[in-house]
Amino acid sequence: MASSAQTTNLFLLEDLDDPARKGEFENRDLEALQAIAEWINNFVIKPHEDLGRDGTVCPFVPGSLERKVLWLAPERIGDRDPSEVVELMDGYRRLLLDKRSGDGDDAIYDVIVVVFTDLAADRARAVFDEVQGRLGVPSYAADGNLFGPYYPGNETPAIHNQSFRPFDSPLPVMFVRHGVTGDWESSWTTMSGSSCGQVVTEESAAQALGERLRRLPWRSAGHP
Repeated sequence: MASSAQTTNLFLLEDLDDPARKGEFENRDLEALQAIAEWINNFVIKPHEDLGRDGTVCPFVPGSLERKVLWLAPERIGDRDPSEVVELMDGYRRLLLDKRSGDGDDAIYDVIVVVFTDLAADRARAVFDEVQGRLGVPSYAADGNLFGPYYPGNETPAIHNQSFRPFDSPLPVMFVRHGVTGDWESSWTTMSGSSCGQVVTEESAAQALGERLRRLPWRSAGHP
């Protein structure tokens, strides 16, 4: 698939307050990005009494902000076919790989938050399900990348508290980030995935994890 995403689409949260960069946005897009930035600062990187565990709602995003490797990307998709949105998100997957900021532990903090500024909440689930179905498993199997869908009214529960809804966001957004071992633990614990990760089924989790394991440089026992 050809990449539809360009690096000029990416903004740090502090760019939204930079007068020199505000001119790059149309008012609707700026307001949408500001709403998501506020949600990240006031919810995603904060603890919550209903989360059912210690720590912040997403354990990785605070480190992403500290390292300045969390980027917002505004997108208007209108009534575009879901297959076109799949192509768009595949472009962001490639972009995340290109922008890889470090090796080892630091790489897990890279994240692109694609903000769909004109996507209706009642259409978001179908569009995001298409992205997950077409990209979720092959993306993790090939590169270890995950897609995290959020939208208003998302009823997907938290891992440790089935009545808490951490995927409910003020606007439809999709996180693109590198997967970690904890994502697979959560996938088998519930069907919902982690609080800031991919929504997967047990079958797709097993398929993708198996593909990743087969790609590792295994050596037979007793051989150097």
